[in-house]
Amino acid sequence: MSIVKASHIVWDWNGTLLHDNEVVLAAVNEVCAEFGRAPLRWEEWQQFYSRPVRACYERVLDRSLDDDDWARVDRLYHDKYDLLLHTSVLAPGVPDELIAWRETGRTQSLLSMWFHSQLVPTIAGHGLTDLFQRVDGLPGTLGGESKTDHLIRHLTAQNLTPADVVLIGDVVDDALAAQAVGAPCILVSTGAMTRQSLESTGAPVANTIPEAMQYVVPA
Repeated sequence: MSIVKASHIVWDWNGTLLHDNEVVLAAVNEVCAEFGRAPLRWEEWQQFYSRPVRACYERVLDRSLDDDDWARVDRLYHDKYDLLLHTSVLAPGVPDELIAWRETGRTQSLLSMWFHSQLVPTIAGHGLTDLFQRVDGLPGTLGGESKTDHLIRHLTAQNLTPADVVLIGDVVDDALAAQAVGAPCILVSTGAMTRQSLESTGAPVANTIPEAMQYVVPA
C-alpha cells in the first residue's frame, strides 16, 4: 500500500463524496435520446467517459459537435441531472471519514467541476458545509473542462503547498490535475471511469472512501 502523508485533503464531489451514478446515466441517456443514439449501460458510459467531456460526447454520439451542439448537450444533461439530483445519496463513509479527518486537526476543501451555484446549496443540503475550509465549483454555465487550472487556483487561494495536499477523486482527470501541480492523488472506483483506467494513472485506487483514507496519514 502506498501511504500518503498530507495535512490537507482536496475532495472531489460527484462520484466521490456524492453517489450519483444513476442520475448521471439518466442524464447521459437523455442526451442520447435527443440525438437519436441508443441508451448506454453504466459500464458502457465508463468506457466512453473522459475529459474534455465535449470530445467524450463526440465519441458517444459518433459526430462532431459545434458550439451550438455542445451547448445543447450540456443543457440537456444538466436539466435532467438537476431534475433527479434529489435521488442521489452520500457515498458510504461520508460524512464520518471527513469528520474523523477534521478531528485530527487537519484541513480539507472541496473542488468540483460541477457548477458552483448548484454545488454550494447541495453541499449545504447534506449538512457538509462546515467540514470544508473552501468550496469551489465551476464559475460559469458551461462545463466539461479539465481540472488542472481550477486546482491551481484552489490551492493558491488557500496558500497550500501541493506536496502537503492529497486530492481524492474518481476520474483520471483528478490524477492528471494532481500530477500537474505536484500533489499526490488517491482515486476511488465509485464513479464514471473503469478501474483499469484509474490504475493506468499510477495513483492508488480504492473501492470506497473509508478504504481511500487508509492510504492517508496525517502529516
